[in-house]
Amino acid sequence: MKKKCAILLDRNNNWIGRQLNDTTFEKFTKYKFKIFYDYKKIKDFDIVFILGYTKILAEKFIKKNNISLTIHNSNLPFYRGFSPLQQQILSNKKKIGMCLIKVVKEVDRGPIILKDFLRLDGTELYNEIREKQFILIVKLIKKFLKKFPNITLKSQPNINGSFFKRRKASDQKLDITKSIKNQFNLMRIANNEDWPCYFEFKNKRYILKIYQNDKRNS
Repeated sequence: MKKKCAILLDRNNNWIGRQLNDTTFEKFTKYKFKIFYDYKKIKDFDIVFILGYTKILAEKFIKKNNISLTIHNSNLPFYRGFSPLQQQILSNKKKIGMCLIKVVKEVDRGPIILKDFLRLDGTELYNEIREKQFILIVKLIKKFLKKFPNITLKSQPNINGSFFKRRKASDQKLDITKSIKNQFNLMRIANNEDWPCYFEFKNKRYILKIYQNDKRNS
């Protein structure tokens, strides 16, 4: 009998859903996958992958399924909380840990099952960052599926890590007194459609959208 796998996504943060397709996990024939956007419909699944979900799920949801997993974009226990990838890019990090963890009641404190690193060169903009991130997410999930149920749970180091609050659209405000170079990382993580960069001048707000142009005139 095929093991039932649920993938829980968030319509308000659906960059992962836009890249998933029927061929992503087609080679894993012993699993049956189903995508959800409503956690209330997920019950009695062997595995639940919670990806890009922006709400904290209650413990009673976790208990409705055999094992629930998520991928946190940091080298835990550091950068717990919201937008860990963006926070690290703002700190000028180019090698960023990604941990597949078991979901527990305490946010981002579940045991680590697998770990890998996202490597950036510092020039990528939002869409390219998300593409590289998605590739690594799929790699971690495939590695897990090959091993399951023979997996090892490793407790996170017992040290105090940082915890970040949810980022808001207002966090994309540029400082017109600073150079573009000094604010480039902030511009890199801007989503041109949903939370673009902006600045204020003479009581007016101006929106800036950033794109990479590889066809520059010589």
